[in-house]
This record gives sequence, C-alpha cells and structure tokens, in this order.
Amino acid sequence: MTIEDFFYSGALRDAGWLCLLLASAGFIYTLAAALCVKQFFRKPGSAATSFPPVSILKPLHGDEAGLRSNLEMLCRLDYPGELEIVFGVQDAADPAIAQVHRLQRDYPAARIALVVDSTEHGSNRKISNVINMMRSANHDILVLSDSDIGIDRDYLTRIVGELAKPEIGLVTCLYRGHPHPGLWPRLASMAIDYNFLPSVIFGMKVGLAKPCFGSTMALRQSTLVRIGGFQAFANQLADDNAIGEAVREIGLKVAIPPMVVTHACAENRLTDLITHEIRWSRTIRLVAGAGFAGSVITHPLPFALAAVLAHHGSGVSLAVLAATILARLWLRNVVDQAVGLKGRSSRWWLLPIRDTLSFIVFCATFFVGKVTWRGRQFVVGADGTFAAVEEL
Repeated sequence: MTIEDFFYSGALRDAGWLCLLLASAGFIYTLAAALCVKQFFRKPGSAATSFPPVSILKPLHGDEAGLRSNLEMLCRLDYPGELEIVFGVQDAADPAIAQVHRLQRDYPAARIALVVDSTEHGSNRKISNVINMMRSANHDILVLSDSDIGIDRDYLTRIVGELAKPEIGLVTCLYRGHPHPGLWPRLASMAIDYNFLPSVIFGMKVGLAKPCFGSTMALRQSTLVRIGGFQAFANQLADDNAIGEAVREIGLKVAIPPMVVTHACAENRLTDLITHEIRWSRTIRLVAGAGFAGSVITHPLPFALAAVLAHHGSGVSLAVLAATILARLWLRNVVDQAVGLKGRSSRWWLLPIRDTLSFIVFCATFFVGKVTWRGRQFVVGADGTFAAVEEL
C-alpha cells in the first residue's frame, strides 16, 4: 500500500476517529482542569500565629541565571521569628560561592552560613549536598527549596502556618514558571503553567496525585528522623516525591497551600529545553507509574490536528479542533488569573507550538532509559533509584 493509498484508506479514517475521541476527552479534561484551578486557589490559606525558629536549606550548583535575585528574597522575608539560611555547595570552586559572600556582605544582620563539602552519599548530588548542610542547621523546622525557586515576602509565614497543624508532617508548594528573556525560556515556562500546574491540581482533586515538590519541602527535624533522614533518599531520582511518600507512610499529611512560588526558566537552546523536559517527564512517569499513559488526554491539540488531517477537514473534526483551541486558551487565562499574572504579555499564539512540543516530549519519554542531569548521564531503575553511567 502506497502512502497515497493509506491516506485515503479506511484505516486512516479509523485512526482519525480515535484521534477525535482522544481530542474530545482532552477537551473535557481541559475544562475540568480549569475549574479545578479556580477552586484550588479560592481556598483560604493558614498564616502563622506563632513564629518558631526556622532553618532554610538552599543547596546550590553554579551561578544560575537569576540566582542572586532568588537568594536575596530569602533575606527580605517578612518573618518575625528567628531565621537562619544555610547554603551548600560541593565544589570549592563553585561560582555560586561568590553570590553567597556578596549576600553576607550586603545583609550583615542576616544569619547566613555556607557549607562547602564534596562528600557524596549517593547518586543524587543535591541530596548529598543537603546531608552535608545539615550539620549547620540548628532549628527544628527545616525549609528546603531548590536554587531556582523565587518566593514572596509572606512565603515563610504561610508555610509555618500550615506546618503548625498537628496532622501535617510536611508542607510543599506548587510553582509557576518565571521565564528569562527569549523564546526557549518562555516555552519552558508555558509548559509549567499550562500543562504541569493544571494537571497536578486536577490529579489532586480526583485523587490520582499525591505530590511533593522540590520547590518547597518544610518539615520538622523530628519528622525527618522518623523517615530515615535525608540519607534514605540519597539514590532517589524523584527525591521530593519519595520524601512526601515517606511522610504519609508514618501517618502524617502533606499540605499544599493555595499559593505558588516561581521556578526560573532560563534554557538557552532547544536542546537544553528538550533535555530538561525529558528528564522532568521521565521523573513524572516514574512517580505516576502505569497511570502516566493515561495523561495522554492532557495533550488534546495534537490529536485534534491529526483528526482534521485524517478526515480531510470534515465539519466534525474542525469543530473539535476549534473547541480544543478555545478550551486551551481559557485554561491559560484561568491559570494566569489564579497565580496573579492576569494581563501579562503572553504570546497566545505560542500555545499550539508549546502543546505540540509537550506531546513530542510525552511520547519520547516511553523510549528513554537514561536521563541527563547537570552534565552527567544516569540510568533510572524501576524502583526510582538512579546511577551515573558516564561523565558527559
């Protein structure tokens, strides 16, 4: 059968009906996800009424784009309690050290400690860094967040307020993208805002997701001891998810307040974007298990486009395509309003490009057994552990 024969065959029409079905399911999902986002951010948060001492742990690796701004936010928090900030690097030549020294000079009243220790405790270098940093953490409440996370001034009071509830063992935070100038950072940010964020909120609403994010993990040292310390997660790729699961296993809850922090998006090239997103998607697949395949409905636009091609632009296929585009644009507006970005200058016409790219990454994830993380390649095991296979 030639390509032309196939294009006009019944098999292609059948494939087109399947694409229409998946696009329609995705359309319904998109509407439901938008409603879930609205509902989630309407919930009241819990501000702290007491202000116990807090240790903020910030593992660093390199002088990333926007690092100075993200670190400076920690020194400007509206928190009346005692606060110490512990930074950690594993290389004495790490350029992030200079940023910490500048911060110590510019904010002499802040309690800022720097730990430089190359000791590795497992494959996960970030967790190894955190283990080394723990010797300088003096307070019971620990707040750990990644180096590319930005926060608001009331961040800590809201986190501590949630953690004060007796049934809460850990507090984590959703995040939105904060793009640096350029096309690739904007596309990276859109993936977080319009794919990842609504899918997580929808998953939580229907009971399919119990997430924990490296954007924020706040817990007490007593809880950390009960789950085996950070050492128990030194070989985990999705260390944040594993920590959240461990907290739930000892009978405590993981709280996710109705607030967002920001995740810096600074990819300079398409290859950087794809590499990062495949590792990210591979991690989500690991966490979601067999349910990851079901998330195909979160990518309705490519199926709607395929249906139009398969059905030669029939009225039904064009109607589904139009409905899908409108639903995706509505979800975009809902997310922007919910996270405080109403009226931002966003190139709406990039959304179809972003959705197509996300679908390509989703498909590629099923064929990836290795991931690249900070210049090293790792093979991922079925149990969530990973090991380096070569230096790149």
